[in-house]
Amino acid sequence: MEYTTQDIQKRVDNYISQFKEGYFSPLSLQARLTEEVGEMAREVNHRYGEKPKKKTEKDKALEEELGDVIFVLTCFANSLDIDLSEAFEQSMSKIETRDKDRWTKKEEE
Repeated sequence: MEYTTQDIQKRVDNYISQFKEGYFSPLSLQARLTEEVGEMAREVNHRYGEKPKKKTEKDKALEEELGDVIFVLTCFANSLDIDLSEAFEQSMSKIETRDKDRWTKKEEE
């Protein structure tokens, strides 16, 4: 299944909106995002780094951890009424301008 950023933001909002508590505060969401990124980093380290998993640790898919990051990031954006498509566009415009000559480009074939 494919989702646009609008689809993702709406689906997360539909889920969160069913609870009285609603979205966590920005500070709590920042802490949760940091926690989820840490879990993703741990999985990357187990998979590609020098730190093997303990026999007692369950196998987590990197995709699951990345999905958790997307969910919390979307909660963060929604709670602050930030459109992820607009945020992405601003970031890519900056990067494409600032870094356009930073790395060696592939030669056209």
